[in-house]
Amino acid sequence: MADALTAHAFADFAAPMTSEKTFQLAGRPAKYTVLYFYPKDNTPGCTTESIAFRDLHDQFVAAGAEVYGISRDSLKSHENFKSKLGLPFELISDPDEAVCTQFDVMKMKNMYGKKVRGVERSTFLVDAEGRLVKEWRGVKVPNHAEEVLEFVKNLA
Repeated sequence: MADALTAHAFADFAAPMTSEKTFQLAGRPAKYTVLYFYPKDNTPGCTTESIAFRDLHDQFVAAGAEVYGISRDSLKSHENFKSKLGLPFELISDPDEAVCTQFDVMKMKNMYGKKVRGVERSTFLVDAEGRLVKEWRGVKVPNHAEEVLEFVKNLA
């Protein structure tokens, strides 16, 4: 099963991100790229998750991984969220859901008894060639960033 996962390579894509930069999957300089998809800036779970990745950021970098958050929020919203939380990594804006669709994170969810379409909290670890190393879907926020970090450290 692991071979089937690692054999999957994502198509290259470019998307706007904070700090007036553009994210490009191909040619990432780091050994690994962590892409965490989250529903919405400034919501409790997404804030907690982003803070956890922020607090472990130096350890991710030391383990050879770059971290990026992705949601459908606008760049303006991302810039405010990044600044408010002091995030040391960039946030990717995907308002047209192109990246979310490629990673298959758009799902029907229940919100206050109503069916709504939204981002399923998910994290993907991709190697320098754009191949999937590991995915976490339906993520629960507590201890998630730590789990991802442990996995990355064990690859070294």
